Amino acid sequence: MYEIIPSPGTQAKEWSELAKRIELVKPLAKTIHIDVIDGKFADNTTFLDPDPFKAFTKDLFFEVHLMVEDPIKYIKPFADAGFKRFIGQVEKMPDQVAFVAEAQMWGEVGLAIDKQTPVSGITVPFADLDTVLVMTIQAGFSGQTFLEELLAKVDELAAKTDILPIEVDGGINDETIAVAAEHGARRFVATSFLFDLQTPAEQFALLRKELDKEQELTQTSLQ
Repeated sequence: MYEIIPSPGTQAKEWSELAKRIELVKPLAKTIHIDVIDGKFADNTTFLDPDPFKAFTKDLFFEVHLMVEDPIKYIKPFADAGFKRFIGQVEKMPDQVAFVAEAQMWGEVGLAIDKQTPVSGITVPFADLDTVLVMTIQAGFSGQTFLEELLAKVDELAAKTDILPIEVDGGINDETIAVAAEHGARRFVATSFLFDLQTPAEQFALLRKELDKEQELTQTSLQ
């Protein structure tokens, strides 16, 4: 099962812009992806206050992508705001076991690997995770170009587990989404392609069309 997950992105730094973007995709998606960057993980800072998201978390499933130093500190505040999935970048995570255990107390848990990080950078058993997120750009800024060579990590993950949903984030558009699906990705975080033209419903439909075509091809090949 494929899922397109809209993300307001790293450029929406004020609550008013975040809320506007969430409202635009609210009728389209089951899950919303929120980026959190603290200025220490990457040379960027996003909106960091979880409380205003309470206006939406009763109606939608929210996941938070923690691109921060020591992401375990952010789990409970976002859980209190209604978030249900917690994805932490491993690069500045002192203790993956502790992060996973804490996140499991509040909902689903995932680990994310950045451009330079191999799959072996995940040191907890995949059986303890609900998802793995592979960055298909350098984490930190929206609007970058998709790096197809990073899908080798999706291949490696797909070979290790055929149950765990693999999520990809970065440069997803109506051309790259099918490529990522071919390699085994099942969840696709989309930002610039959805929002840059201010027509997210039309853009979302284009992504869905490409995934439907990919699914038809896969089913035909299995017959």
